[in-house]
Amino acid sequence: MIDAERVKKAVVELISAIGEDPTRSELLATPEKVAVAYGEFFKGVGVDEKEVLAETFAAEHNEVVILKDIDFVSMCEHHLLPFTGVAHVAYLPSDRVIGLGRLPKLVELVAARPQLQENLTAQIADALEQGLGTKGVVVVIEARHHCVISRGARQPEANTITMAARGCYSEPASRAEVMALISK
Repeated sequence: MIDAERVKKAVVELISAIGEDPTRSELLATPEKVAVAYGEFFKGVGVDEKEVLAETFAAEHNEVVILKDIDFVSMCEHHLLPFTGVAHVAYLPSDRVIGLGRLPKLVELVAARPQLQENLTAQIADALEQGLGTKGVVVVIEARHHCVISRGARQPEANTITMAARGCYSEPASRAEVMALISK
């Protein structure tokens, strides 16, 4: 749970530290607004992502399940700047499946923490593998990082792509069909 009062005090100090006046009328509401935003951005801190996967159903098939273009927002843990993008999630059920709406909830929850994209990708894959006991998982994330867009390299069109594969999809030959379906 975020400590909104501490966030507000920290924002007042940050405003002062950059040479601005935190009592200037245009900045008076900023600490409150940042505290509310941080409450949303970091609502996944301390929450077990496998809770999202708790309600399962018996699998009546053993074919791959893919949900593409899951939008997300996360915060780079190095700069506390956002990165945004889409996640593509595929899993091969063993004996249990989840409702399709659980996949975006999983992505949203894991993204709602200070993150590195590489870790975000792996954590989603691990949660599915461990939480559902899947035969295989592939997670591909495409994102734009504001630390790359607005500072340093200043590359507004640069996308970062990460992938995690688990189980039977760890082998490139097995993963190829799923990757072809994701790239359509």
